[in-house]
Amino acid sequence: MPYIVDYQQKFTDLEFHIENQDQLRRQANGGNSILFTYLPDEEQQYIEKAKELYADRALFIDVSKLLVRFIDEDGWDSFKEYYNDFKETPHLIFRSNDPTKDLFDLIIDDIEKASQNGKIPFLIRTGCLFGTGIENVNIMEHKTVMNLPHALVIFYPSKIEDDNIYFLNFKSASKYRCTLVK
Repeated sequence: MPYIVDYQQKFTDLEFHIENQDQLRRQANGGNSILFTYLPDEEQQYIEKAKELYADRALFIDVSKLLVRFIDEDGWDSFKEYYNDFKETPHLIFRSNDPTKDLFDLIIDDIEKASQNGKIPFLIRTGCLFGTGIENVNIMEHKTVMNLPHALVIFYPSKIEDDNIYFLNFKSASKYRCTLVK
């Protein structure tokens, strides 16, 4: 369904889930996240509208900017070498369990900062996560996200067919720890 037809209903549904956190947790199997879905080619329209509607209440966490920041920390040449060494296991680059800050840590840190500032964290440009080994469920099941006073809203470029969600229209995705706005 095109943006012009369904954006009002989606934002109405989003607001309902944000305002009814107890119900959200029951629907999301104890989770504390909302997957806000839209077709990938409509992403900019939805982000612009969300920034208009939630300017005062939300902190928009742009994954694309975090990815660039992550790469810039060691420089492109170092990142390229490291990536080539571990490209078959991208989670070791972007979501490892070692003490070194990685992309996943940067995302969680910004979510936590939003919460500390009394803002609803909105994760945008999540298509950048494709190929990193970071799945939406990794973020949704993180203890920081599970304990937020406000639900995490994940803007999620995807299509839905027969009750299945496909990230970027082709990769099967989990909706286990979240409520879906479709």
